[in-house]
Amino acid sequence: MPTTRHEQPIRFRPILRAALAGLSLALLGATPAALAADGVVTVTPLGSHDNEFCSLDRAMVFEDPDGTRILYDAGRTVAGPDDPRLGDIDVVLLSHVHGDHLGDLRIEKTNQGTCAKPDFPVKMVPESNTVAIALKKNATIVTGSEMPPFLGAKLKAAGGDASKSQLVRFGASKQIGGVTITTVPAVHSNGVAPAFVPGPLGDQLAEAGVSVSVGPPTGYVLTFSNGLVAYLSGDTGITAEQKVVVHDHYKAKLVVMNIGDTYTTGPTEAAYVINDLVQPASVIPSHANEPATEDGKVRDGSRTAAFLKAVDVPAYVPLSGHTLGFDAAGGCVSGCM
Repeated sequence: MPTTRHEQPIRFRPILRAALAGLSLALLGATPAALAADGVVTVTPLGSHDNEFCSLDRAMVFEDPDGTRILYDAGRTVAGPDDPRLGDIDVVLLSHVHGDHLGDLRIEKTNQGTCAKPDFPVKMVPESNTVAIALKKNATIVTGSEMPPFLGAKLKAAGGDASKSQLVRFGASKQIGGVTITTVPAVHSNGVAPAFVPGPLGDQLAEAGVSVSVGPPTGYVLTFSNGLVAYLSGDTGITAEQKVVVHDHYKAKLVVMNIGDTYTTGPTEAAYVINDLVQPASVIPSHANEPATEDGKVRDGSRTAAFLKAVDVPAYVPLSGHTLGFDAAGGCVSGCM
């Protein structure tokens, strides 16, 4: 239904406040170091095409004010551990082991192919892009359910330390640097594709047309040193825990929410999660499974456009390479436009 004239000030007032806050900091020439000194958490999407939000974009880097850097769902759009956009990485989070998140393929460099169909010429099986990055960066992989032994075995096979793959169960937490990490339920599947399983077992799985489950998929709740609480949904449908756990207990103020439909919540369902269940201060759409932007602007008729129209809180499109900054209350204070 179209937004009526009298509804517009209600919906766009918080968005205007956020945009003005971002503009004021931009005018002051705020640097990442200055933002860290001011207690700001930064979020930098790493997609396939610079300054766009494209079909297979998943990866984001979160930086705590104390300098702790977390890579979330590296997938296919990080050009391996030598991607110049990565910098230092202390923690790698993986929501589940599907190839578009674990990284069965990857880009060689940005801006190859199209936003709708990026080029992924580099095969990363059976190791995975996630493990290759963690190994070279000497980062800790943090996951839930039965994923840590699987990833630890891959680290060991690549000459690394299996103990760098660490577990955090639902309801528990682990602190690395200034960030406290916990896992929360996600409603999805979590099967390892046969290509990630070397040897005869992988061949047998492929022949049988089955994958191997490594336990439930997860979302994450991150509590940063400035007090900001962020919910990373992973791939999920609507869950009761989004209200009872994420909102009621953790009181998340920033959400990274999948909106891609078919495989996860669609834009309408995702907007319900934001408006009625989690009720954060800000949201970043993710996993749109579409070329959501063109020349940095949201495409009319896209799922992303539908989501932006449906949510009642400020939403920030994750343009690749464009850093957003958030304060303790979940308000966007830098890069917001």
